[in-house]
Amino acid sequence: MIETIVGALLPIAVILLLGYFAGWHQDFNKDQAGVLNRMVMLYALPLSLFAVLVQVPIDELMQEKTLSISLFIGMIVLYFVVYFIIRYLFKKSISVSALLALSIAGPAVPFVGVSVLGDLFGNISTISISICSIYMNLIQVPITIILLSMDSNNPTANSTGPQKSKSSVFWGNVLSAIKEPVVWMPVLGLIFLLLRVSFPTSIIASLNLLGKATGGVALFASGIILFSYKVTFNKTVSISVLAKNILLPLLMLGILHVFNFTPEIIKESVITLSIPTASIGVILAIQYKSDEQDISSILFFSTMLSLVTMGLFMYILS
Repeated sequence: MIETIVGALLPIAVILLLGYFAGWHQDFNKDQAGVLNRMVMLYALPLSLFAVLVQVPIDELMQEKTLSISLFIGMIVLYFVVYFIIRYLFKKSISVSALLALSIAGPAVPFVGVSVLGDLFGNISTISISICSIYMNLIQVPITIILLSMDSNNPTANSTGPQKSKSSVFWGNVLSAIKEPVVWMPVLGLIFLLLRVSFPTSIIASLNLLGKATGGVALFASGIILFSYKVTFNKTVSISVLAKNILLPLLMLGILHVFNFTPEIIKESVITLSIPTASIGVILAIQYKSDEQDISSILFFSTMLSLVTMGLFMYILS
């Protein structure tokens, strides 16, 4: 099992380090990393999300209601819990709170889950991967984008015209977020999924030709950002990594035991949520120029530490 974890996580570490080397070698700078990230946000990522969603096994998905509920608690309920704790207890800004919540409650299931969960649970792991993809792409990411937009479009800052009401500002930010391809393309994919529209293999392959570049390009750009801003291990990064890799899976373990979920559901849910943080947080941090150094550092340290923490949770639940 250790070989499986290493095999799943090693590509992430290697691409991060390649990006770091490219920055050190002055092949790319942080502005060029932003250009790479823009390509990911506007084209590669939306195409990837659409292609993933239209291939979800809808009939099997509808049968796994218990697993859907447990992962909803871990990814959506705890996303908001983490957001409100960071926002109102630690007094962080809206954008930083949203990015940290996504980093802590958003596991890199599409990149790591296929290898790790597939080895542990076989074909049924496709369901948990699909559920996590839906929750992240249709709920976590759009909400994070809305919150980032709310913070970056403060109507009281540098405004010479009449101030808008909070309601109009909020809905303006929602509309702005909906216009982003990374938001509306997964929604379109979900509509096709619910209508049971099937796409030819050639169409899916065409979408994936660029879509599959998402993870590699995003991680490469993250490595450049890590070099540009330098890897940091401050209080925010250390607490976030601890929360992502250890505290959140432990909390889920306790919650699912209290509500008498089956041992199989507990094991699959906890191990799924122990997967390190997803690169989407860094993509959004770079796009909105908010807390790039900390979010990139969280990705790096969460990935490195998960070699130990994922093995620990597998041992506990075996």
